[in-house]
Amino acid sequence: MTLSEDLNFAEQNGEFGLESPAYPVVFGISFTPKIIGILVGVVGLAGALYIVLNLLMPAWDTYQQKQAKITELQGQVDQKKASIKKIDQVKAELDQAKLQQVQVLSLFSNEKTLDTLLLDLNRLVETGNAKVPGNLGTAKLKRFVPASQKSEAINDGSLGKLVDGKLKRSSINIEIVGTYEQTQSILRNIERLQPLLIVKDYQSTLARVPADSSSEKGVQKVGPASINTNFQLQALMPLTPEEIAASAATAAPKK
Repeated sequence: MTLSEDLNFAEQNGEFGLESPAYPVVFGISFTPKIIGILVGVVGLAGALYIVLNLLMPAWDTYQQKQAKITELQGQVDQKKASIKKIDQVKAELDQAKLQQVQVLSLFSNEKTLDTLLLDLNRLVETGNAKVPGNLGTAKLKRFVPASQKSEAINDGSLGKLVDGKLKRSSINIEIVGTYEQTQSILRNIERLQPLLIVKDYQSTLARVPADSSSEKGVQKVGPASINTNFQLQALMPLTPEEIAASAATAAPKK
């Protein structure tokens, strides 16, 4: 073979190399770097979608469910805390109501105050007399008679329907003799007594002056006229639970 033939063979080989495909061909498609890059991108995108759909989405749903459960439990905790605070508030209001009940009940009379009521009235009268000048007459407690031996439950609505069956009263008929100023002072002092007392059926009349006491040795005494004052003093007392039950049974209409 000559040198020219060798050169021609090399040229032929070069032309053969140019005509042969440089990239793999599948189904008539040449997989150039561009196409391979596109395929790799598509495969990566598909893999990402697969991960999102099969891994991330279930995890996100689980997270949302857990978050909703946490929110629900937190709401229950907050509700229980509010209930505890409300219970404390109710207890405080109950204690306050009990204290107010004790304070209100202390305003009413009781058997002990009734036992000392006569002594209290005598003391009020004597205290008023101590402030009166010597040339004036002194006030006197002439009558102190209980209207009944036993206290009676209030069911007649005389003090309002709300207290019916809850209070009882003990009535005492009283008569006082003294000047208008003395009588007024005694009544004001009665209002200052600790137990709750009601004055009813108040009547005042001019006291009769005996003929032999109107003058002495021709000298007539000058001073305020005395008046007789009659009234009924009612002491109010709360009923005991047993008395409330008995009063309700008595007041209930018979079938």
